Amino acid sequence: MAGICRVLTQNLSRNARIVSNSNYPIGMRTKSAAAQPNIVVENEEKDVTSTGGNDHVSSRAKIVVSSPPNIHDIQKLGGHGQANTIQLEFIDAKEAYRSKTTWEIFRAIVVLRMCQFDALVTYNKEIMKFAQTVLGKRLFERIMKASFYSHFIAGENQVRIQPTIDRLSKYGVGAILDYSVEEDISHNKAVEAEMESCISNEANPEEDEGHLKQYKAYPEFGDRRENVSSARTYFYTDEAKCDQNLRTLLQCVDAAGATSTDGFAAVKLTALGRPQMLLNLSEVLIRTRDMFIQMAGTDKNLVNVKLTRQQVQNELEKMGIQSRDSTGEWFTWMDHNNDGWIDLLDWDRLMHPDVTLKKIFTAPRIQKGQLEPLQLVFSEEEERQMKRMLQRTDVLAKRARDKGVRLMIDAEQTYFQPAISRLVIEMMRKFNRKSPVIFNTYQCYLKQAYNNLTVDMELSQREHFHFGAKLVRGAYMEQERARAQEIGYADPINASYEATNQCYHKCLNHMLTSIKRYGDINLMVASHNEDTVRFTMRRMDELGIGPQDQLVYFGQLLGMCDQVSFPLGQSGYAVYKYVPYGPVADVLPYLTRRAQENKGMLKGVGKERNLLWQEFKRRVVQGKLFYNP
Repeated sequence: MAGICRVLTQNLSRNARIVSNSNYPIGMRTKSAAAQPNIVVENEEKDVTSTGGNDHVSSRAKIVVSSPPNIHDIQKLGGHGQANTIQLEFIDAKEAYRSKTTWEIFRAIVVLRMCQFDALVTYNKEIMKFAQTVLGKRLFERIMKASFYSHFIAGENQVRIQPTIDRLSKYGVGAILDYSVEEDISHNKAVEAEMESCISNEANPEEDEGHLKQYKAYPEFGDRRENVSSARTYFYTDEAKCDQNLRTLLQCVDAAGATSTDGFAAVKLTALGRPQMLLNLSEVLIRTRDMFIQMAGTDKNLVNVKLTRQQVQNELEKMGIQSRDSTGEWFTWMDHNNDGWIDLLDWDRLMHPDVTLKKIFTAPRIQKGQLEPLQLVFSEEEERQMKRMLQRTDVLAKRARDKGVRLMIDAEQTYFQPAISRLVIEMMRKFNRKSPVIFNTYQCYLKQAYNNLTVDMELSQREHFHFGAKLVRGAYMEQERARAQEIGYADPINASYEATNQCYHKCLNHMLTSIKRYGDINLMVASHNEDTVRFTMRRMDELGIGPQDQLVYFGQLLGMCDQVSFPLGQSGYAVYKYVPYGPVADVLPYLTRRAQENKGMLKGVGKERNLLWQEFKRRVVQGKLFYNP
């Protein structure tokens, strides 16, 4: 089989039929401005990889000979006026790295190789601090810029990142900018900051016992960086720090607007305010949803379920609650337009500045056969802090809209995420009327990911605003599972990696189908998984969603997965690199996380390392050591 693959790669690249690992319907035709070749995909447990320039088959996909022409590749005129092709097994090393100098390829080989050494990765933070002390700041930074920093980081500021942005654009790849400066505080300070910012000064210890376990702060999990390597963490200290974070994010939006015409900026809402608001609002949302589901008698198609006040009273009696909700306090709170109906999506007031947050933070709960409100009490100062968080998000979204930049709101821990998602939906309501400015992130390792996604999408269709979403597998799995087990609540994470993959593809398929049906939905497929990329391309073709429609984007990290990103970009697909930037000394925590995140993953990406070696050797043999893209 290896021999057949070599023959096909060398001589029959236009007369092949790809058989891919997928459980979905057969048949695909990918549209292109220059050509519309056919690609047929069938089920098989094989995969084509490359080792030292020699192709071999491992599990997941295989290639077999087929007579029709132009089947193996997706072909399109690239940015340089020549025909470029994309192979669905992503083994074209020359195409993958044509945007890199030979030195950059050699550096990538060295960096990825170094990430294989457990000791170097495990103790990289200590090693870098020692190196700074011994070498001095200037020499240390030169070494970093010649290695890890320049491989994963675009530059120090807007001026320095411009060449990277320009080169990405030249090869059909956009940028998601992220100012990756992180504050490196001790574990004890992190725990102290978390506990002080998540518990109200007005809290009553007895009342605190009534809260759901998941939505309370615990010292043992106060340092949200533990067991998390792929996500940046913000800790609240004071309002001045949040204002500083806002200024930084505004500068990032400005940089995205100045360096490209279609860029993104990445944002974490925990940077903009006191996390107590997110924790408490998340509990309110979950309690309200659980009560609504209980009264509706179903958790299916919730967006179309409406209840009258009388129905609510009847359902309460069925639950054995004899006392009627005579005041109608929480019903009236939800039925803000006074139409006599409530549904799960009655949250229009949330972003209005004249709403008292004390009213928002009231949720129904059943205690001793009675329907009682969960009152979350805040001091006047805490309420002002929460208002300012909403105001900061509003200022940031307005700047993004005015600069023509899209905001990618990152997902965070499950005890914050319901509130984050609700706030993002409110931002979409306001800013996504004409175009998709705000994007929410859905972590598909969560059991509720599909339900949450479908409810939010349905709301956008009901209220006629553009829906933007980024699908990821997730970043907090180990931490979330440990917290659930230790505290004693249901594990929110899917049982297996396969279940997560199934959830991801289920969400992905639903979004692609909805894009075909409605058209005002935009999707970022943020994944390094080649099977997921292939599945997306095939479904796009089956549904008639062309790359030129610019409704579906692909996203990968800078310095990784180039064998996927650049062929996609050169073939007309909308593809973006997550582009971190910032001064060397200030992005060391980011580099530490990147090395830790990739400790296991990079060991498994032999294909990428082998493709780099393959291209490096090709240039040496052909005398192209000084190739300049």
